[in-house]
Amino acid sequence: MRVMSEQKAREQIIIRTSAIGIAANVLLAGFKFTVGTMSNSIAIMNDAVNNLSDALSSVITIIGTRLAGKKPDKKHPMGYGRVEYLSALIISVIVLYAGVSSLADSVKKIIHPEIASYASVTFVILIAAIIVKFLLGRYFTRVGKQVSSGSLEASGSDASNDAIISISVLASALLYRFTSISIEAWVGAVIAVMIIKSGIGLVQSTLSTILGERISPELSKSIKAAVASFPEVSGAYDLILNSYGPDQYVGSVHIEIPDTMTAGQIDDLEREIAAKIYHEFHVALTGISIYSISTADDHIKEIRSKITEKVMNHEGVLQMHGFHVEEDTKQIFFDVVLDFSYDRKALYQTILNEVQTLYPDYTIHIQMDVDVSD
Repeated sequence: MRVMSEQKAREQIIIRTSAIGIAANVLLAGFKFTVGTMSNSIAIMNDAVNNLSDALSSVITIIGTRLAGKKPDKKHPMGYGRVEYLSALIISVIVLYAGVSSLADSVKKIIHPEIASYASVTFVILIAAIIVKFLLGRYFTRVGKQVSSGSLEASGSDASNDAIISISVLASALLYRFTSISIEAWVGAVIAVMIIKSGIGLVQSTLSTILGERISPELSKSIKAAVASFPEVSGAYDLILNSYGPDQYVGSVHIEIPDTMTAGQIDDLEREIAAKIYHEFHVALTGISIYSISTADDHIKEIRSKITEKVMNHEGVLQMHGFHVEEDTKQIFFDVVLDFSYDRKALYQTILNEVQTLYPDYTIHIQMDVDVSD
């Protein structure tokens, strides 16, 4: 879990950034509603609706951030960090609704066109809106990456798209001003479709996060490398991280260590590994399981070498680990990680048959691991 002082600092940054977005979007929406009403422009009105939805999104971001920052309690011992995912889903639905309602208004204007009238102040406000939205987009994206806030990064991308939308509104207004050709209802429809597309993308992204996504290759490889940096550890495998909010992970990992280590030595090692990973990555490893490596029996080493060569010769086998031999009962155990793009059951059966043929006097036990992390 993230240290409390860092959590508070992150919360304050998100709230401050969102508050700036609320103020800017409310002002822009007010100006655009006024100009849109005066000029009878559905494109400008739709653009104003988009600004209002952005302001509402920032309000929800603040509420979600405050709720997510609540201290853990008996009912929710892992905290309330996942509230941020729910607030992001609400924002996505709001954006989608704004797009659908704007599209309906635009279609009405296309069927029953009305003449728009653009004053000079219209162009000034649209140009100002483009500049403000462009700057907001860069600001939100930069801060969102700094504090690992998906909501802020989404708002940054949305603001950048809004700048493009405002450019299209400005272009249609200029076209009408100088040629009397009116396309603003169609531009309004295009804007609405862009908003809908953005809303759908946000919904899909948020639902994917809630369902549980694969952790980033960079984080996975970095944690495994840190675990394997201990001299006693030959390899780190099966890293599983459960997210309880942005950058709030609790997980487990398997390590390969010599079979000569005592329980006391293993206990000391696991504590050192957990402390290192928490200090460097703010990831709490609540479970560190072990695979023992035979260090003295040359016969077992030879078995491992032959089976490894046989198994890794197959395309679709990403990894083999957890090798263990019980000579007394004639049993061989190991795990394989298989690529999702292959027929995993068929590949598993092929490997099992080949290893059984290679060592017919042993009972072969193969654990088909899920490819959960890089």
